[in-house]
Amino acid sequence: MFKKIVLITNSGGAKIIETLSTVAEYLQSRGLDVMLDKVCAALLPDSGLRTVTDTELPDACDMAIAIGGDGTMLKAAHLLADHHIPLLGINRGHLGFLADIPAESVVEHLEQILAGNYVEDERFQLHCQVDRDNKTIIKSDAFNDVIIQRWNIAKLIQLTTYINGKLVNTQRSDGLIIASPTGSTAYALSGGGPILHPELDALVLVPICPHTLSNRPIVIAGDNTIEVVVGTPEIDNARLTCDGEIKCELVAGDRVIVRKKANKIRLIHPADHDHFSILRAKLNWG
Repeated sequence: MFKKIVLITNSGGAKIIETLSTVAEYLQSRGLDVMLDKVCAALLPDSGLRTVTDTELPDACDMAIAIGGDGTMLKAAHLLADHHIPLLGINRGHLGFLADIPAESVVEHLEQILAGNYVEDERFQLHCQVDRDNKTIIKSDAFNDVIIQRWNIAKLIQLTTYINGKLVNTQRSDGLIIASPTGSTAYALSGGGPILHPELDALVLVPICPHTLSNRPIVIAGDNTIEVVVGTPEIDNARLTCDGEIKCELVAGDRVIVRKKANKIRLIHPADHDHFSILRAKLNWG
């Protein structure tokens, strides 16, 4: 069972500090080796707990607990994805699709999880690269989505999409969202995309405000390779973001290639975890 646990957060507020203190004290009372990332350490300066850097973190722990919202979960996922370390989320954010343990009952849930009463699921990431003039200029991973969108202009951009080398369409729009099942409840959902069950091996392409109204979201097999070519008009100016982080500006002729990444992220949930119950609660379904 878990013996070495690192606590991760993105930012600090009174509620974050309160939950962080509760979790750290409880884990210490169980005799576990508790560590803090740099942000947590700054929030608990008198804890006496070991601080680990982002590079040290994967080798230091056998489980990570993220305290915050889905943004904190994304941060933790990026740190842990290549190391197969399980990740547990305690929600102190807004919707909290990924961080599904309520802070109000965190000790009760931790007791159950440390006793081995939990469920685990694995989520895949996306890997993207940008090729310019036959050279790869950037590579990046995303848990939720890879997004190409207009930048610095109030005009539509032109994007030509290929799947496994076959032309899908050429669209003029504000951009294109390429999302994993996990990311289907993020920006892609706001753009009118479908909700994909996290167990699906699929990707979804969601156009952002397309000029042709018949241009609708497309769901494709997870092992497909997507290639998007930024349009030829010189007016086109776009940027690439992965999980909300700007990676680079795109120019006409750039080719954005997206595919599923082999390494998966391990998420831990309470034993009574129910994906549809979370959807009902977060989306105010009846």
